[in-house]
Amino acid sequence: MAHSVSPLISVAELSERRQDPTLAIFDTSVVLPSPRFDGDYRVESGRAQWCEGHIPNAQHLDLTHDLADTSQPFSFALPSLEDLAIRFATQGITPQITPVLYDKTDGFWAARLWWMLRSVGISARILDGGYRAWQNAGQPITTKNSLPQLDNINRRVRPHATFTLQPQLWCDRQRVLRIVDGTEKGTLVCALSKSVFDGTTPTRYSRRGHIPHSLNLPARSLLNEHGFYQKLPELRSILQPLLTHKTLPLVLYCGGGISAAVVAVALTLVGQFNTTLYDGSLQEWSADPELPLVTNPA
Repeated sequence: MAHSVSPLISVAELSERRQDPTLAIFDTSVVLPSPRFDGDYRVESGRAQWCEGHIPNAQHLDLTHDLADTSQPFSFALPSLEDLAIRFATQGITPQITPVLYDKTDGFWAARLWWMLRSVGISARILDGGYRAWQNAGQPITTKNSLPQLDNINRRVRPHATFTLQPQLWCDRQRVLRIVDGTEKGTLVCALSKSVFDGTTPTRYSRRGHIPHSLNLPARSLLNEHGFYQKLPELRSILQPLLTHKTLPLVLYCGGGISAAVVAVALTLVGQFNTTLYDGSLQEWSADPELPLVTNPA
């Protein structure tokens, strides 16, 4: 798979190319409040936020339902890649289209969708700085849904056959278990904050802590105070503990595979592609009391 196109697009470039028919703009916002106490998990679609204001011609993609396997016991569960390709095709996303993704939370949800698209061979781009940067630059905002509804694609044409599936970009619980017990190679990386990693603050998941033998690299450290990704020299410096690690792949996780995707974007920006994402992350792992978690109390 080619990696020549940057995962990021600037406000200036998107503004200039907003009418380009090869681009499709998507708002990927999700609402996930901070936990007030352990187990306080609340999530809802960001479509209401999209209705309140969005980039002109941007459609909302629902990560909570339309692009998730809702039969699974954890949120944002990845459908089969074949099914995911069909779901993207119903949104008008094809290998001939470059999706441009943004959200209202500094690009965390956009990063998740970018990784999902990458796993079916689509090179999407993330609006650097997100909706906040677009607004701050004085760019136009609308509340109108100006695009026609797309007809459902005929599933008999097997649209996934035109996509390039990349299953190695995803990791399941069984593989993580093998890494923990040393029967498979890999370096576990938790993308949550140090306090959540240590278990010193409330978690929205079933139990506090992190998977044994994990490194901690908070995704938030990869963005500056305005929500832009750090410049390449700073990214390389922050990511150095991962870039110098000899045991690959880097297995990224967080709470629900969201913050981990931000780390995946940053690693891609600095040229590290041997990464995989644990989809269930702590929401799945912590729900099983038989699986170990480590805390570092103060």
